[in-house]
Amino acid sequence: MKTHPRKLLIVIAEAALERQLVADVKRLGAHGYTVIDVRGGGARGDRNADWDADRSIQMEVICDDAVAEAIAEHIHLTYFDDYAVTVFITEVGVLRPAKF
Repeated sequence: MKTHPRKLLIVIAEAALERQLVADVKRLGAHGYTVIDVRGGGARGDRNADWDADRSIQMEVICDDAVAEAIAEHIHLTYFDDYAVTVFITEVGVLRPAKF
């Protein structure tokens, strides 16, 4: 089965940023996204989702290189200084390239 290379951009962020992040990724060229509620801990402490302000999300976007870079750069410049946000990009192979 032939796969087509794309990037998987993963953003882990405070749940309060979800609406803004959705608007950002759409504006920057993503065809779609998935958002999942997550828990974890790191340099800014534990996020156990015990109350609304303590919730985190994981947003996943499969896209081409240029869109992944644009989204990552925007998130870095806009959110990193003031919010608990992590971004990473990895290679994936997709079966329906037109969808991404």
